[in-house]
Amino acid sequence: MYANALHSAQAYTHVGLETNILGASPHRLIVLLYEGAELSIRMAIKHINDGDLMKKSAAITKASSIIHDGLRAALDPHGGPISQQLDALYDYMNKRLMLAHLRNDTVPLEEVLGLLRELRHAWQQIGAVPQPAPLQPVAI
Repeated sequence: MYANALHSAQAYTHVGLETNILGASPHRLIVLLYEGAELSIRMAIKHINDGDLMKKSAAITKASSIIHDGLRAALDPHGGPISQQLDALYDYMNKRLMLAHLRNDTVPLEEVLGLLRELRHAWQQIGAVPQPAPLQPVAI
């Protein structure tokens, strides 16, 4: 019975996550990626502290994938200096994640976590700015 309840809870969470993603604006998707990377890094820190190297490896791999295949891939390659700076920052973050992975060290993870938090807060502030209403056709 416990396994069935656990499976139901996981299915509910999965559906809720899918709904959140499907209904999200591109801006919100970036915030969700930051949140996912932060969660994975917090889990990696916990697993290092607990001595669970298998779970640590999975958590760091997930964070790295979110940063590389999600955040970095979402950048406009012709987006100018900001896009180039973010690309370099995401590359740096992945290097720090790999160092943490190799050394079982939480310091690089804490550093990347701090960078992700700052970026997420900035994206949230951008999203809080009221957007102008789309132009409506005028009947003449």
